[in-house]
Amino acid sequence: MKTRSFTLALLSAGVLVALAATPVLAQTSSTTTTSVTTSREATRLGTEFTSFAGSDDNAQALVHGLRNGSPITLTEPATTVGGSATATTFTPDTGKMGYGNVKIALSLAEASLTKAGISDPTSAELAAALNGGTLVLANGTSIDLKGVLAERAAGEGWGQISKNMGFKLGDVMRSPKHAGEVAEHAHHQEHSKVERVELAHGRNNDTASHPDRVSKVDRPNRPERPDRPERPDRPDHPDHAGRPGG
Repeated sequence: MKTRSFTLALLSAGVLVALAATPVLAQTSSTTTTSVTTSREATRLGTEFTSFAGSDDNAQALVHGLRNGSPITLTEPATTVGGSATATTFTPDTGKMGYGNVKIALSLAEASLTKAGISDPTSAELAAALNGGTLVLANGTSIDLKGVLAERAAGEGWGQISKNMGFKLGDVMRSPKHAGEVAEHAHHQEHSKVERVELAHGRNNDTASHPDRVSKVDRPNRPERPDRPERPDRPDHPDHAGRPGG
C-alpha cells in the first residue's frame, strides 16, 4: 500500500513539473518562430533592393537600420586602382519602422532618384534621397531632395509624400524604377552628372565630412539710368511786324 502511494506521489510531482515547463517551452518556440520570420522578411527585402543599394551588404544595412532606427553605414568600392572605399553614415529621421514601411520608404527613395536621372546611386545620393539633401550637378545646377524619411518624420503620410514627389503610391509600389522613369520622361528632364552631394544638416546626419555649400551668386548691379538730355531752349518769339501803313 505504501509503495503504491509513493508511486502516485512521484507521478503527481512529474506531472506538475511538466506543466510548469510547458509555458517556457511555448514561449521559447514563439520567440524562435518570430525570429525566423523576421530574418526571412529582412533577407527578402534586402534581396529586392540589392541592385538599388549597390550591394547586398548595403541593402541589408538599409533594411536593418530603417527597421531599428539605428545608424546606417553604406560603402562603395574604390573607383580607381589603389584608391580606398567610400563610406557614408547617417541615422534615419523616422526611428523604428515596420517592414512594410521600410519597403515603402526604399521604393519612394528609388523612384525619386530615378526621376532625377540617377539609376546607379552613390551612398551619399542614397542618404540624400532618404534624409534629404541637395544634388549639385556638373553644369552648376542643383536638385533639392526633401528626403522621404524627413517628410515622414514631419508627419506626412506615405500617399501625400508620394504625391509631393509627383507619383502615385500604387505605381511606385509596383515598380519604383519604372515610376521614376515615367516621371522623368514626362518632365523631359535631361540631367548633367552629379558632381557632389550636400546632405541636409539635420541632427541625424552623421557623415564624417560635409562638402562646402555652393556660394551664393552675387546679383549683377543694376545699370544706372542714363541722364535725360537737357531740353533745348525755346527760341525767342520774333517781334510782331507792324501793320502796313502804321
